[in-house]
Amino acid sequence: MSITKDRKTEVIKNFGKREGDTGSPEVQIALLTERINDLSEHFKAHPKDHAGRRGLLKLVGRRRNLLNFLRNGNMDRYRAVVQTLGLRK
Repeated sequence: MSITKDRKTEVIKNFGKREGDTGSPEVQIALLTERINDLSEHFKAHPKDHAGRRGLLKLVGRRRNLLNFLRNGNMDRYRAVVQTLGLRK
């Protein structure tokens, strides 16, 4: 199941730079992380959903590209997003 509208607006409010900011890399990374976490829970209950797993891998790749873009552009913003979302150990 996808994330709810309320959760999506909350994520946009937390990571957006201004009102209605949905295109910045931070917001996109946060939204993709929400979807990835939701799908990870789905696969615990449905381990044979191979088509869904392919979609998950595409989302992970898209998030990786956005993280690389952010890291190459501004290391401080990259570190802030990674720390806030808990992506690295």
